[in-house]
Amino acid sequence: MAKILINFAHPALEKSRVHAQLVPAVKSIPGITFNDLYENYPDLDINVQREQKLLANHDIILLQHPFYWYSAPAIVKQWIDLVLEHGWAYGHTGKALKGKTFGNIISVGGSEHSYSKEGHHGHDIHDFLLPFRQTAKLCNMQYAAPFVVFGVHKKEFEDIREYSRQLTEVLRRMQSADFDASALPGLAYLNQLLQLPAQTQQ
Repeated sequence: MAKILINFAHPALEKSRVHAQLVPAVKSIPGITFNDLYENYPDLDINVQREQKLLANHDIILLQHPFYWYSAPAIVKQWIDLVLEHGWAYGHTGKALKGKTFGNIISVGGSEHSYSKEGHHGHDIHDFLLPFRQTAKLCNMQYAAPFVVFGVHKKEFEDIREYSRQLTEVLRRMQSADFDASALPGLAYLNQLLQLPAQTQQ
C-alpha cells in the first residue's frame, strides 16, 4: 500500500469554499498523512529535518493549494527552497526522493477554457505548473498529472461535493498496493484516473 503525503497550503482557509470540503475528505482517508504547512509554520520557519523525514517516509507527495497568481501560496515556494536541498533531493548524491511520485491538487478561479491558448490567460494550466514538473524531474521523481477544480467561483455546493468524492476515490486508488503509476504521465488531469479501465489499476 502506497504511503501518501498531502502538503496543504492555504493562507485563508476560512474563506475557501472548495478546500473547506476537500480537506475533510482527504483527512477521512485512512493512511493519508495531512501536513498543513501554514498551521505548522505560521511564521514560515520550516523545520527542514521534519519535512525531509516526512518525504523519505512516503511514496507519493502531493501539494494541495489554491492556484495563486499562476502559482502556489508563498509557503510552498519557501518549502521547496529549504526542504529540497542539494545533495539530498538532487545533485550527484541527492537520491532521497528517487522513484517517488510528485504532483498538485489545485483549485482555480477561471474556467478550463480560460486556461488555454485561445482563452483569457493564453496558456493551459500545465504551462503554469512547469516549475513543479521540472522540480519533480530534477529530484528524480515522476510528476503526476494535476487534480484540478476549475471555475471555483461559480461552483455550487453539490459540484464541490462531487469533486471531493472524486479526489477521495483518486487517492484511494493511488494508495492501492496494485496501483500502476505508469498510467499517470498519460493523463491530462489526475481527475481522469477514475475514467481508466479497471485493468489499468491491476
